[in-house]
Amino acid sequence: MPTIAKDAALQTVITTFETTPGTCQDLLEALTEAYEEFISRQPGFLSAALHVNDAQTRIANYSQWKHREDFMAMLRTEEMRARNRRIHDLCRSFEPVMYEVTASFD
Repeated sequence: MPTIAKDAALQTVITTFETTPGTCQDLLEALTEAYEEFISRQPGFLSAALHVNDAQTRIANYSQWKHREDFMAMLRTEEMRARNRRIHDLCRSFEPVMYEVTASFD
């Protein structure tokens, strides 16, 4: 994963998913498959990580892309639109949000 830094020339996307303990593992598997089979192969993809809280009610996804347009193009593909419909069925809500790094601490 590229270093998280204020001056990094990349796009950061953080997506949070609200789920239940009963569907958390299914959602995690769907997200893992999406990254392994499709997202990580898209132009501009740099890296990603999935995080699950202890209660298994939230999943956070941190991803980095070369450009904002790369991420947006991936979302618009037929493949990702179909995957997002499946992902939506496994969670209460999810929201990808683009961020700019304003500070980092080592």
